[in-house]
Amino acid sequence: MASTDQNRPNILFILSDDQGPWAMNCSGTEELISPNLNRLSETGIRFENFFCASPVCSPARATILTGQMPSQHGVQDFLRSGNSEELSEEDKSIQYIKGIPTYIELLKERGYSTALSGKWHLGDSVTPQAGFDFWDVFATGSGDYYKSPMFKDGKLYEGDGYISDVITDNAIKFLDEQFNEKKPFSLNVHYTAPHAPWDRHQHPKDVYDDYFKNCKFESVDWESTHPNHLSKEGASGSIGHTKLERRQILSGYFSAITEMDKNIGRLLDWLEEKKLRDNTLIIFTSDNGMNMGHHGIWGKGNGTYPPNMFDTSVKVPTIISMPNHLPQDIVNFDLLSHYDLMPTILEFSNIEHSENHQMPGKSFKKLIQGSKKIDQKPIMVYDEYGQTRMIRNNNHKYIHRYNGVECEFYNLMADPKETKNEINNPDFAEIIIKMKRQLFDWFKNYSKPEHDGSKQLVKGRGQLDIINSNREAFAQDVTFLLK
Repeated sequence: MASTDQNRPNILFILSDDQGPWAMNCSGTEELISPNLNRLSETGIRFENFFCASPVCSPARATILTGQMPSQHGVQDFLRSGNSEELSEEDKSIQYIKGIPTYIELLKERGYSTALSGKWHLGDSVTPQAGFDFWDVFATGSGDYYKSPMFKDGKLYEGDGYISDVITDNAIKFLDEQFNEKKPFSLNVHYTAPHAPWDRHQHPKDVYDDYFKNCKFESVDWESTHPNHLSKEGASGSIGHTKLERRQILSGYFSAITEMDKNIGRLLDWLEEKKLRDNTLIIFTSDNGMNMGHHGIWGKGNGTYPPNMFDTSVKVPTIISMPNHLPQDIVNFDLLSHYDLMPTILEFSNIEHSENHQMPGKSFKKLIQGSKKIDQKPIMVYDEYGQTRMIRNNNHKYIHRYNGVECEFYNLMADPKETKNEINNPDFAEIIIKMKRQLFDWFKNYSKPEHDGSKQLVKGRGQLDIINSNREAFAQDVTFLLK
């Protein structure tokens, strides 16, 4: 059967899509129905200050798998091209992280059975790669929740049912096949939820209608439209201009999370029925955050141009659970990032990695076990999106822009919702100079010259190809909503 050896735990990695850090019942949004995320939190550690490496899909996903920053692995924006020529005559197949070691490959080399069920969105969707043996993936970066295009064994097929159900069905099929094996498994379940579309016909009508009729959405901020907001075509989905539009959009967004939550419950039930719950490291997180009216934005980092680095965009909901090995029902406030996940997973699996991987992150296994010294805790996190970069500690956030647009500085102690840019306030001049220097020094260590995002014309409109000096790799069709 699957591993029961605590030195080689099974790993279940659950990834949602465009889920804000606020978008769980257990994180304070009581109107949102997510009992299984609550269940996971009650049997594990919920993180209040966990960050993505870039507030948009593909770069963040590449960082999770490789442990590298976008300026290292070269995926700088969501991938608008390269899924498969089988989907469109205009498309092509590009393997964007080919040749970069992933934690999946290292687990596979040490005897793990590896699987991906769900969204890939790192290029070529047809070909199993990055160390995954089982490969049943959503064919594109986003799309309908019903009759979704999928790839398995090199063949295109149409998902039979609601996509969150289909992804979970495929994951459980792998688990059932794996159960009688004697080696541990590493299963990645990547949901498309709660990414747009959020229309009523995209989600189970009873769930959507219940939210639409009965939820006031008082827990979700709704502010005046951000002056740099991109048009509907340039944003992540629909835009809630009116009360009715907002109610329709949030009904779909909440429905997608609730339906995903039901399926997370199915995975937990399977582990408990097979008595594998205590020896399976479960990690739940999202690829990036999401604004659903917060700061007047309907989208993530690329909901605006220049990209925004608000906490609602760069923070991600994160829960880690492994009963009897990790504390339960704990909230952690340490500053951690997706780039810390690969070394942490490898340490849990007792796998050493080469320093040649040049990973900026550190394992936080001992930290969450309570045995790491306070002075060893991370005190800064870093983020990037092309020519926009961020450094943040518990008290302050500095955002640097290389394209001539004004930089930003927020005093998080007095202004936790980041409402006032203090970049020109002389009271913070020394802090800004220090944080700017720290930002430059850090990215000097974790950027490859050919992939350095500060030198790339990333507009948040999509990456079209592997970065190459002979051609433009990024779409430039920026259209503003208000200008």
